[in-house]
Amino acid sequence: MSSSSPRRRTSHTASRTTHRRAAAVALAGVAALIATAVQSGAATAAPGPTPAPGAEAVELSPAQRAELIREADATKAETAGGLGLGAKEKLVVRDVVKDRDGTVHTRYERTYDGLPVLGGDLVVTSDAGNTERVVKATPKAITPATMTPKISAAKAETQAVSAAKAAGAKAPDADRAPRKVIWAANGNPVLAYETVVGGLQEDGTPNELHVVTDAATGAKLYEYQAIHNGTGNTLYSGTVTLGTARSGSSYTLTDTARGNHKTYNLNRGTSGTGTLFSGPDDVWGNGAASNAETAAADAHYGAALTWDYYKNVQGRSGIRGDGVGAYSRVHYGNNYVNAFWSDGCFCMTYGDGAGNANPLTSIDVAAHEMTHGLTSNTAGLNYSGESGGLNEATSDIFGASVEFYANNSSDVGDYLIGEEIDINGDGTPLRYMDKPSKDGASKDYWYSGIGNVDVHYSSGPANHFFYLLSEGSGTKTVNGVTYDSPTSDGLPVTGIGREKAAKIWFRALTTKFTSTTNYAGARTGTLAAAGELYGTDSAEYTAVQHAWAGINVGARPGDGGGGDGTTFESGANVNIPDYGSAVTSSLTVSGRAGKAPSNLKVGVDIVHSWRGDLRIDLIAPDGTAYLLKSSGYDPAEDVHETYTVDASSETANGTWKLRVQDQGRQDTGYIDSWRLTFS
Repeated sequence: MSSSSPRRRTSHTASRTTHRRAAAVALAGVAALIATAVQSGAATAAPGPTPAPGAEAVELSPAQRAELIREADATKAETAGGLGLGAKEKLVVRDVVKDRDGTVHTRYERTYDGLPVLGGDLVVTSDAGNTERVVKATPKAITPATMTPKISAAKAETQAVSAAKAAGAKAPDADRAPRKVIWAANGNPVLAYETVVGGLQEDGTPNELHVVTDAATGAKLYEYQAIHNGTGNTLYSGTVTLGTARSGSSYTLTDTARGNHKTYNLNRGTSGTGTLFSGPDDVWGNGAASNAETAAADAHYGAALTWDYYKNVQGRSGIRGDGVGAYSRVHYGNNYVNAFWSDGCFCMTYGDGAGNANPLTSIDVAAHEMTHGLTSNTAGLNYSGESGGLNEATSDIFGASVEFYANNSSDVGDYLIGEEIDINGDGTPLRYMDKPSKDGASKDYWYSGIGNVDVHYSSGPANHFFYLLSEGSGTKTVNGVTYDSPTSDGLPVTGIGREKAAKIWFRALTTKFTSTTNYAGARTGTLAAAGELYGTDSAEYTAVQHAWAGINVGARPGDGGGGDGTTFESGANVNIPDYGSAVTSSLTVSGRAGKAPSNLKVGVDIVHSWRGDLRIDLIAPDGTAYLLKSSGYDPAEDVHETYTVDASSETANGTWKLRVQDQGRQDTGYIDSWRLTFS
């Protein structure tokens, strides 16, 4: 199953107050105790602020959303100036989310000299017109070395078509002439061509391969596939009520209560819209795959459930938030074992499976595909590398969430993906969220090379994170299904419930993630979301830290699984100069006997617009330096990590320092707080 589509620098004019408020939503210990020992039985972070009672998105009517977009569009030039964008850069409003307390999160695309900037998207969070936080897909200044291409568009097209052929495409051809763009999703922004190659993929899925080519060297910079796989008598959900419309003496599968979502019959075709399902009696299908209306009833029902879930639970009216429904196409191809979302048609499409006997129209599959559309219209997670895995996981996460929300006795909620469609032919599900590797290919935990894995398998750690956050680790039975979820470090995770976990992921997706978000960025975004929704001193916030650590992303809060040590913390802000000398923040440890432990925990909270520039060291009282983080390519903001150091050779008492140096140009920030926890 598949979906379609492809950092911010903190404004240098932002006030210290703005910086402090921006940090508050993403830190483990915000109101830090300055150089004060916390002498207690458990290692704790200093309490954070109580979240505003309105720190949750409100449902916007299409008219309200349109007005907010109009307002943002009217002030986008002023916004660009406030963000320090160059004279040739312009903003294009893409989406808007409003919280109950009036905070507005506006998502923008960017252009440079009239050309779209791929990887230039950003989210601006503002309150009463004052910018509080900005998250950018890239923090680099958009200043291409040249705007004059050295290779022709024709050469870029030829190379793109060759790439599609190499991937097994059938009769690939460019859908349109390559367009000039600025490629900024990794490294320095450069002038490039984007070519979209059509035709069919190897398995018969429509091909929409986007290939980005350096306009100066002809080198391929990036490629991604924009087609993302994954009363009615249904095949999987029993007898259900469907939204339909009367037309003369007949009825059509047109859901007038849900943005006029329609369901069409492709009748084994592979192109076009097909024929809108219609009939004289408003009864659809007979529960058997041999009846063409049955799959239509399943798809129509799944789309309605997904619409209702996003509207009633997450406060979003339709995929784009504009109240307009997508549409569904069933009976695609012959023996086609897949389903997909396409931005091009703004629609979900379903094959009938092997032998045309198992249409891929179950609830979780329908929600999976429709969610690809949501992701495309919000974070726009690039469908490649770690962001691609997060894109797929988002569809699985909400596929499961919608299935639980449906509360359908014929297809009960579970953490199994595609368990009804028998895509493997042996009754096993397509994917498992409690232990993803059970499918034979997905990964349970994050590791440095996971971005090189197919996105359907690199999604595994994020699916696993969601399960751990929802249900916790270990053995348990939910709705008759037994799960046994492990953790990467063998330590337990306690769940907070699926509803809260989904709220956190949705808020991160719509207000924190960008097109280039990776696993580390997803951790930062979900922590920020949890902090806004429940407070940074809440059990929910701590659970997010534990769940990420359970899949090898970041450290456990405090000492391992909760710890029982003493914490010393400094909350004094120290500015970090751009590409300048190292700075230090000090704290004094006293009242400790003997040596420091072999598992000294160093909690670091740094606000910075490009953490890849930062080298971070812990300096012991005798001057010994312990490397915590080296500089290197890491396209995300901020550092919110807990590092473990073997400091057993050091005397515990004395002055310890956190030393930070910015070893790259164009980005700034400050040490917000840091802490030492002794076991």
